[in-house]
This record gives sequence, C-alpha cells and structure tokens, in this order.
Amino acid sequence: MRVEIWTDINCPFCYIGKARFEEALDGFAHKDDVEVVHRSFELDPNAKPGETGLVVPYIAKKYGISEAQAAANEQGLGQQAGALGLPYLTEGRDFGNSFDLHRLLHLARDKGVQDAMIDALYRGNFAEESSVFGDEETVVRLAVEAGLDEGEVRAMLADPDAYADAVRADEREAAELGANGVPFFVLDRKFGVSGAQPAEVFTQALTQAWDDRSPLTVIDSTDGGDACGPDGCAVPQA
Repeated sequence: MRVEIWTDINCPFCYIGKARFEEALDGFAHKDDVEVVHRSFELDPNAKPGETGLVVPYIAKKYGISEAQAAANEQGLGQQAGALGLPYLTEGRDFGNSFDLHRLLHLARDKGVQDAMIDALYRGNFAEESSVFGDEETVVRLAVEAGLDEGEVRAMLADPDAYADAVRADEREAAELGANGVPFFVLDRKFGVSGAQPAEVFTQALTQAWDDRSPLTVIDSTDGGDACGPDGCAVPQA
C-alpha cells in the first residue's frame, strides 16, 4: 500500500502531522508493506526565492492579531510538538520560498532517502537556529546528513530545471484530488486524511484503505484537523 503525503516545509502542522501518522503506522499490522511518498505543495508559491522573514510578525500581520498573540500561538504549537517528542523553536523561526526544498525532496526520493531528507528539513526549520530558506550551506549540510552526495545536491540546486516539472506535477495532482491545504494524506488512492489528525484517525484510515477498494474518501473530524493552506496556517487565538 502506498501513502502519499502532500506537505510544505513551512507548515508546522505538517511537521506535527507526520509524527502523528508515524505513531499510527508503527502500530499498524501491515507496516512493512506500506510505502510512504512525500509530495510537493507550496503554501506560498509567489514567495520570492531567497527572501525570508520572521514567522511571528508574518502571522500577526496576516491574521490581524498582535505580535504577542502570534508569539503565544507559537508557544502553543511548541507544546503540541513537545507532546510528540519533537523539538520546536518558538522564537526566531523564519519562513520563505520552499520550491528548491521540494526539488531536493524529489532528488532524495530517487536516491532512496526521501523520508530522512524531509525529517532533516523539518529539523532545520523547526528545531535549529539556522535557516533552510535562502541559506544553501544549511540545506547542503542537512542533505548530506540525510545521506545525499554533496556534489549531486549542489549540482541540482544550481540547475533550476532539475525536478521542477516533478514539483509542478505534484501540485497539479494535489489540486485534482481536492487538497487545498496541508498536510494531506492519500492512502492507496482510496482514502484521504486532511490535516494533522490524531493518531487514531490515521489508524482508522490505514485499516480501511488496506481492506477497502472504494474510491477516495476524505476522512476528517467534525471540526477538521489543523492544517496550512495557501492563505497561511489556521492560527487559534491565544
């Protein structure tokens, strides 16, 4: 069975959702028969390459709240991450154009280390002081740590066409499947799970997708899971 996960490195709920999904997968009887593929979804495809900004002022401006409220929301996200054993910087994080990171994830898939690569990028964005946006040396270091060859990584980053079509194809497919936010999980093209749902929801989806041959059905809680969309991440008011 194949599980495809549309994500963006900018998205904190993708970081949290991956951990919740993996918690469910660890307890799934057919875990060894599940292939996980990470797909591309840019939250802000119009962001200029190399241009970054701090998350807290960005959230405050986007949602019309104070920076104090935005900072409190980051603290809340940090608590959610911490409950899963995930490190999370609640201050000083930035955001930026993620297109090159998605291209890198396609290279990593070809080399058999995609999961390690996305974990490295999440770590770089959510747990480390250095930036994955516009800082090539940081990205190269993380890629090497994930198991990629430094020369191949630098060559790919220097070629703007490398894997660009693959990223665009993922994004078109997300639209065709009805994904308007991330994380979005598609299980064997039978079921979809939208948002960073609890592990129990992923367990249900894995079981149903394994046993059922019905068309794609989006599984969601009544109030929806936390997710990020083109207009940003849904931020609860502190």
